[in-house]
Amino acid sequence: MDSRTLLKTGIAGSVIAAVCCATPVLVILLGVLGLSAWAGWLDYVLMPALAVFSGITIYALRRRRADAACCTVEVGQNEKRGV
Repeated sequence: MDSRTLLKTGIAGSVIAAVCCATPVLVILLGVLGLSAWAGWLDYVLMPALAVFSGITIYALRRRRADAACCTVEVGQNEKRGV
């Protein structure tokens, strides 16, 4: 998977999981749909999802930094000196 796609996935998942953890959006949505009994189990799903997506984001950032660092070429690296 491309590091850019991986980074987008990690950020989007982290934002969605954080919004659902911090605000009652998901609880209200489940109540409207008649599935409010599932609201008690949200912490068991959302907290690990937030941790996983945060890990994906950190991994993608490190991978992107490593890709950028290995491909840098110094100017005049292959030139002969003294010519």
